[in-house]
Amino acid sequence: MRTIGEVAKALGLKQHVLRYWEEQFPMLKPLTRAGGRRYYRAEDIALLARIDQLLHREGYTIRGAKLALSGKGEARAPESAPAAASAPRSATMPAEDEIIAAIRILRRHLESVRHRLVAALED
Repeated sequence: MRTIGEVAKALGLKQHVLRYWEEQFPMLKPLTRAGGRRYYRAEDIALLARIDQLLHREGYTIRGAKLALSGKGEARAPESAPAAASAPRSATMPAEDEIIAAIRILRRHLESVRHRLVAALED
């Protein structure tokens, strides 16, 4: 079990972000000891890492991330491909549509970088 400070440092996040996510994601429930001290289990840390990936790397909104984690609805990153029918997946392996969405976000980012580089070289 890890404290909130240890988990925040390991994930590169601020402690207040973890506390906020506890409010927003009901499935995230660290153990609370006397004085309100939080202790995160391995499954809590894995869930936090997944939430971080959805929000900060794949471009999900909090609502979309909630839907993606609960398995309800069509939770997709912005401008992602329609959800494809796929076999059940493990918790560590993203669905094909999530991978496609992440690639599209990365592509837009790389195109932006390329345009800035071309503009800088022309000056």
